[in-house]
Amino acid sequence: AANKLAEVINITAKAGGNLVIPSFALERSQEILYYLNKFLLGDRIPHLMVFVDSPMATSVTEVFRHYPELLDEEMVGLLRRGKSPFDFPGLSFVRTVDQSKAINHIRGTAVIIAGSGMCPGGRINHHLVSNISRPESTILFVGYQAVGTLGRQIVDGAKEVRIFGQYY
Repeated sequence: AANKLAEVINITAKAGGNLVIPSFALERSQEILYYLNKFLLGDRIPHLMVFVDSPMATSVTEVFRHYPELLDEEMVGLLRRGKSPFDFPGLSFVRTVDQSKAINHIRGTAVIIAGSGMCPGGRINHHLVSNISRPESTILFVGYQAVGTLGRQIVDGAKEVRIFGQYY
């Protein structure tokens, strides 16, 4: 799965689109950051702007930072060597609504990890609206999508989905 993530990032970056990842705030977002950091350290992906657009994921990441003794040996080793997956060039944690809105005005490729893993609402939907109709962008699901959710509709290949009362 990790190799597939690197492949998708590279394809999307080459196309000039954004990679939008609906993600759960607890552990999944941090796991994605771990892999992004690993790929950057290994020069497997280009250096891109990465936004974690989720106040909850930002807070959870702070908990991870404050309790390194609870992390596995590999993570502790990365932290000791100054290679924290929670602090690498281009990474921004987004808390405010205005910061979140500003992401959709950035030109160039960015990775946007936004809360609400199954897309029932929240900030992810704004990023979907800005990117779902762009063939150069990728919407990447990294978790289970329950039946009846917007995320499941997209994964199942719906030709149109309704977001904020409009069809895309």
